[in-house]
Amino acid sequence: MCTSIAPQQTKLRRRAVDAALGKIPFDLLLINGQIVDMVTGEIRVVDIGIVGHMIASVHPRGQFSQAATTHDLKQQFLSPGLIDTHVHLESSHLPAERYAGIVVAQGTTTVFWDPHELANVLGLDGVRYAIESSRGLPLKVICAAPSSVPSTPGLEMSGADFHGEEMKTMLSWPEVAGVAEVMDMHGVLNGSDRMLEIMQAGLDSGKVIEGHARGLSGERLQAYLAAGVTSDHELTSAADALEKLRAGLTLEIRGSHPYLLPEIVEALNGLPHLSSQITLCTDDVSPDMLLEKGGILQLVRLLVSHGLPVTDVLRMATLNGAIRLQRPDLGLIAAGRTADLVVFDNLENLEPQSVFVNGELVATGGKMHSAVKAVSGVLPPRETIRLTPRRLHDFELRIPDIINGKAKLRIIKGARFTQWSEVTLDVRNGIALIPEGYSLIYVQHRHGRHQLGAQLAVLEDWGEMKGAIATTYSHDSHNLVVLGRTPADMLLAANTLIASGGGMALTQNGQVIAHVAMPIAGMLSDAEPEVLARDFKALRDISAQVADWQAPYRVFKAIEGTCLACNAGPHLTDLGLTDGTTREIVNPLIEAWSIQTDAL
Repeated sequence: MCTSIAPQQTKLRRRAVDAALGKIPFDLLLINGQIVDMVTGEIRVVDIGIVGHMIASVHPRGQFSQAATTHDLKQQFLSPGLIDTHVHLESSHLPAERYAGIVVAQGTTTVFWDPHELANVLGLDGVRYAIESSRGLPLKVICAAPSSVPSTPGLEMSGADFHGEEMKTMLSWPEVAGVAEVMDMHGVLNGSDRMLEIMQAGLDSGKVIEGHARGLSGERLQAYLAAGVTSDHELTSAADALEKLRAGLTLEIRGSHPYLLPEIVEALNGLPHLSSQITLCTDDVSPDMLLEKGGILQLVRLLVSHGLPVTDVLRMATLNGAIRLQRPDLGLIAAGRTADLVVFDNLENLEPQSVFVNGELVATGGKMHSAVKAVSGVLPPRETIRLTPRRLHDFELRIPDIINGKAKLRIIKGARFTQWSEVTLDVRNGIALIPEGYSLIYVQHRHGRHQLGAQLAVLEDWGEMKGAIATTYSHDSHNLVVLGRTPADMLLAANTLIASGGGMALTQNGQVIAHVAMPIAGMLSDAEPEVLARDFKALRDISAQVADWQAPYRVFKAIEGTCLACNAGPHLTDLGLTDGTTREIVNPLIEAWSIQTDAL
């Protein structure tokens, strides 16, 4: 492979040199453009000569005129293609080619994909699918090696189990540029053998190691960095961002938490200097938000609207990202760099007018010139829900050794930020009765790696549940999760997903009121992006009829993360009721006692 590519690259470089010297014509000449200089912060009027996929020359306007094709930019603004330094494409529920068809037209030309969700379902095969399905796309997809499969060993079980050997294998692949977010903070700080192996493999590779330093501060943050982590996107406040920046981490400001942006911008504007260690990422974007508002493009716009200078924001989204990803060929409009460019009509609303990838015009006016096709011969992974249809009694909370009486239980209070609570329930015929204001959560392992039965727990502060919500996209083990009150609605929601190969479903009064099938790994859809976005938004909005806890968007974020056992507090997983703080599996039953039937 190397022997065939090297002469081609040498020939291309020679042609670029000759074109820059005026000896031969450029393949493409962009004239009358204003570049945003990511090194100096200047806006400069220049022409740009391109040979093949490479910028050959950035020179004064009118210096050269010979080119196979000339494109007049009419004083519009040029930026390098935008770079997303941390993203899970799975959160868009789109295969790679359909995701690319959306974001490239928005000006994003490179992403650092952590296929963590696919890996938790399919193991190394999931990472290989991510790599193979993204070859040859107009989007440069750089992969990270998932480090947390599962995210909380011992408290949950996903479809695979990664240790040091798996990490070494992935890091040996040329398409993999580093270790993905290290979510097992507990394992790192306490020196678990698994995390020691994984971190050492990353350090030995010389590639980047991404962090997940949620809630870490002081000596715990310093210890996390000492282990080898060099970035973080889990920012919780401006103070948190500044502490991490001062500690030496590369910040990945993310668009999935927009409510934090005003205070982060204010803090950054108060610094005497903004270093290259501030980049931008999306982390997770739903399909409707991706289509309606954009990925990195929307984050760039938000940061500018909150008062961060546009030149600083664009540098974070381009050159800083390239430096972080150790890609000196990207992120700058300069001779020798790859000709990935986005043209904006102005620097206020930042509407992409044209997008060039590898020196070719691929999108105009926010639309791709041609549809992005799936990679030939790559078969999407299907039939990953290894479950037979559930039965009604699976959704009944049974109390052992009690026929009629009462039971005092440990329960989960809250949604995204959980805490322990207790409740005393009536027991009839061995089944706990769920009082008004409470609901149930059900988790069933779906990967076929163990045969334990379903787990059930009681939820508090989820509002009045009027039906059931089910999903097979549940961070991070992606088991089958159902929330509801009535066993019949919960059963219908679960079996709807088992029959469709995964996805999300809402049921109420014995009817399926919304359903989005995701048959690829139980998390990606076959539907056209516009159809998926419409159906996903409708399902999310209709969820307010089932759970009135908060706005539908927050309800869904909570549902997707409600089993995230690596976070502090109680969570239910396929192995039981867990405590993310103490890293224990907890018996939900505190005590139970029988009562004579005539006393009930």
